[in-house]
Amino acid sequence: MSSDDIAISVTNLSKCYQIYDSPRDRLKQFVVPRLQRIARKAPKQYFREFWALKDVSFEVKKGETVGIIGRNGSGKSTLLQMICGTLNPTSGSIQTNGRIAALLELGSGFNPEFTGRENVYMNASVLGLSKEEIDTRFNDIAAFSDIGDFIEQPVKTYSSGMMVRLAFAVIAHVDADILIVDEALAVGDAVFVQKCNRFIRGFVNRGTLVFVSHAMHSVLELCDRSIWLKNGMVSQDGEAKEVVRYYNAYVHQQVNADLTVSVVKKVSSARPAEINKDLDVRRKVLENSNLKFEIDLFGFDFDSAYWGAGGAEIINVELLDPNGVKLDFIEECGVIWVRVHCRAIAELSRPIVGINIRNQRGMELVSENTNLSYIHESPPKINPGCDFYADFKFFLPYLPSGDYTLGAAVADGVGEKHVQHQRRDDALRFTVISSHVVYGLFAMPLEQCCIVLKR
Repeated sequence: MSSDDIAISVTNLSKCYQIYDSPRDRLKQFVVPRLQRIARKAPKQYFREFWALKDVSFEVKKGETVGIIGRNGSGKSTLLQMICGTLNPTSGSIQTNGRIAALLELGSGFNPEFTGRENVYMNASVLGLSKEEIDTRFNDIAAFSDIGDFIEQPVKTYSSGMMVRLAFAVIAHVDADILIVDEALAVGDAVFVQKCNRFIRGFVNRGTLVFVSHAMHSVLELCDRSIWLKNGMVSQDGEAKEVVRYYNAYVHQQVNADLTVSVVKKVSSARPAEINKDLDVRRKVLENSNLKFEIDLFGFDFDSAYWGAGGAEIINVELLDPNGVKLDFIEECGVIWVRVHCRAIAELSRPIVGINIRNQRGMELVSENTNLSYIHESPPKINPGCDFYADFKFFLPYLPSGDYTLGAAVADGVGEKHVQHQRRDDALRFTVISSHVVYGLFAMPLEQCCIVLKR
């Protein structure tokens, strides 16, 4: 790959901060080591080193969408500030290719004494636009921000939502090649957030996006690739849904102190060649078929990746019709049963079984568990070695063509204090071969659809 194909190149990047216990130590560090060097003595250090980033390297290709994830303090914001050039690294290098527009900390780059109009001109000029270009685009920027007459008022009078509106409106109209967004869309009303999301979805078709968020569904929806930062270093870098899955397992492990086993195994997500061949044959048959919806189901994947504390295990997952007959394919949306077979290894005083359905990007479409069924009573106690199952009856809607996974989990406990014993996100796979769904994540069957002329 040539350098012209790379939007961002980060090489051995590190950032160290000096942490002082008191202002006195800061003064000592400024004066004493100099005197010690003059006296030819080894200089004493009056600070502690904190490495926000350490030896981070990666490349982002032009047109790529990359999500940066990690817990608070992992170095995400520090990394973005150095990519944007607002923070200098301690060591390492960053190279960027193209105009960068960034939405980092709330109100960053704004002068609170300037009006919104003055800040628009200042920010847009910093991003490389001439006064004539800003003049031409100002009305569009003001309309996008939708803050009305406040555009003529000092920014110090703005609410947090108004500052985000104005900042995003500017970066949306500077023709950037690289867009950097740091959790800024967590502020703002639903209408504005939708407007920003529409802009970002359009931008990813023509530019490079680096996106930081704690909302994993946003990362999965927007990003093809994800980089997980952990303690200032790259923990994982790869396909977004895979990295997010293992990050979620790690977070769950940190939240539940009694979770002793993290990710147990990782296997390839690729389908066997014979399944792909069979699907190709089926698709050719369907070219002349009148079926508007067909799903091929594949059996429980015993080799699917799983994680958990190990006090119980999932031994099978089945899809059944309303009569209890196991399904191998589905030709119409309607009522189905999902049966999750489990085995207790330790005693389960309050077992919980859950399921979820994800699309091929890893976005969660359905998520349910048995906990809601036992709000006013306790579920049955399960002794070690006993087998049990949980049934979920629901209406399966029309889904767009593509690959899907049905995940299952078994836990024990109440609310946030539960212990996840085993979770398999790819327990069962299915492929929608034909579907009339063109837009949206799914569609419900219409009872009636018509146009009526009023007389």
